[in-house]
Amino acid sequence: MMLQILWFILWGVLWTVYFMLDGFDLGTGMLQLFYAKKDEERRLMLNAIGPVWNGNEVWLITAGGATFAAFPTTYALMFSYLYSALLIILFSLILRGAALEFRTKVSGAAWQKAWNIILFIGSVVPALLFGVAFGNIFHGLPMDAHGYHGTLLALLNPYGLLTGLLFVVLFIEQGSLWLARKTNNELKKRMTNIANKNWMILVVLTVIFLIYTGFDTHLYQNYYAHPVLVAVPVLAAIALVMIRFFTSKAAQKAFYLSCVAIVLIMATALIGLYPNLIPSSIGPAYSLTIFNSSSGTYTLKIMTVVALIFVPIVILYQAWVYRIFKAGSTIEEIMKDKDAY
Repeated sequence: MMLQILWFILWGVLWTVYFMLDGFDLGTGMLQLFYAKKDEERRLMLNAIGPVWNGNEVWLITAGGATFAAFPTTYALMFSYLYSALLIILFSLILRGAALEFRTKVSGAAWQKAWNIILFIGSVVPALLFGVAFGNIFHGLPMDAHGYHGTLLALLNPYGLLTGLLFVVLFIEQGSLWLARKTNNELKKRMTNIANKNWMILVVLTVIFLIYTGFDTHLYQNYYAHPVLVAVPVLAAIALVMIRFFTSKAAQKAFYLSCVAIVLIMATALIGLYPNLIPSSIGPAYSLTIFNSSSGTYTLKIMTVVALIFVPIVILYQAWVYRIFKAGSTIEEIMKDKDAY
């Protein structure tokens, strides 16, 4: 039982770290289409994520691999029930990578504009559909002993779309704060202004989401049973409020607070989800939990040893990369670099 709980925590950590890191990449991809006044600014924005975006996606692969190894039944049914949505996410992420690499290979304006649009699509679609997928997981899927009784369109229900929209706005906030700390002059001021305006939308959506969650899901049951856990969403709310306080004064602190907010928001949802991985909206007897869908004890023990060895190595490597590329770039530097995005 302890190993299942441990791997539920690790599973949640992997997804949370992915959203925290790739969130600002996706946010930047959405912002570049509308808020770069000239191509030099767009290149500056994209080079702010250039050294790290593909490394950030490692956490998505790791999260998927951990699901497969630790909770194979959940993995099999999740990728069956949500197959269409996850396939669209995969194709979108492929297009995003292609757009980042190909947009500067030809100097024509039409070529670059097309890839800019593809980059936007490849950023907004995963952000939205990841939110829709997790929103439906929080709500519960219509599944029983005979399988899944839903369609792709059924996933686009009001609660799923609200969660998807919350993810999009959250990642835009993360992206604008990342750019505010990595750019300078007029672009920095513009990103700071966007972060301030987007923050208001984020707060309103968060409040609506929390209210809707109380009526449409069972995520609050664990909080009713253990009131001390309310400290987690309270801390998330404090982090959200503090973002606004620091945005104009210290973009770096505001970005760190945004990271903290994402971590605490995901923790809030996962605490409510426990012990379920995919609740059934038909009846709790059909829900997939960490206990009825996990691998055997021996497998979990081996995985724990592997995780204890390699996860710290990955963290140290990414920390080193972020340290090496911590300084921002200028338009002059970008224009001189032939390998820049």
